[in-house]
Amino acid sequence: MNWLKEVLGKEWDIEKAGGLTGEAFIAENNKERLFLKRNSSPFLAVLSAEGIVPKLVWTKRLENGDVITAQEWLEGRELMPLEMQHNRVAAILKKIHNSSELLHMLMRMGRKPVTPEERFQDVKKQLKYIGVTGNYPEVSEAIDNLEHLLPVTHEQKQVVCHCDLNHNNLLLTKEGQLYLIDWENAMIADPAMDIGIILKWYIPPEDWDNWLREYGVTSDQLLLKRMYWYLLLDSLYFLNWHLQRDETDKARRRLEDLRELNRETSMTIRD
Repeated sequence: MNWLKEVLGKEWDIEKAGGLTGEAFIAENNKERLFLKRNSSPFLAVLSAEGIVPKLVWTKRLENGDVITAQEWLEGRELMPLEMQHNRVAAILKKIHNSSELLHMLMRMGRKPVTPEERFQDVKKQLKYIGVTGNYPEVSEAIDNLEHLLPVTHEQKQVVCHCDLNHNNLLLTKEGQLYLIDWENAMIADPAMDIGIILKWYIPPEDWDNWLREYGVTSDQLLLKRMYWYLLLDSLYFLNWHLQRDETDKARRRLEDLRELNRETSMTIRD
């Protein structure tokens, strides 16, 4: 981390902030603290301006071409799973999905919507490659459900989706400000992708209608079918991920999820 001291100055204390990439750091000098990241997406500037992530303080380009971003460090904590039911979570997701600034920035960065057909074919190819499709009835049923529901995904509104709406990625500061962090997986897609993650894994079914009203839409069968389509696809993607890494327990849990999702999807199709 000596290279960071050269950027900030020797008076700064620097430590790793954790994470999978090892590219995030916390820097402290007296009472000033910064969250630093190497080669963060230029998308960060717009997220900061929209108040969705902590304030971007500065950006510096190094001689080797790397870009260092410094964000305001805020004392806070991750949301607890039960807190995902709060209407503030619906409000921040509504803000993101309705932001033309975020959408235009991703498009200027060269991001294009990945069609459901492309994603579906990609997942099927991966599963076939590792010989999964014929060995697990849950997988075969999920693929049948995805093929049956594929038409409902066509010609839907395309927005910026976070795509990783885990409660660990929502930061609540001591001042009560809520931020959504970790945007590496963001894409332009159907908002049902994000909505489904929150409803399925955090909101009791009897409260779905109320949560959707807070978000700003009315529940209907088309939304539910699209939601389950993306939930099934994601479960197949992560099943493939765990199987390729011989993570048996995690793969088993994904198969359990698939059984539940298949059952709920079949009920939604019949309604």
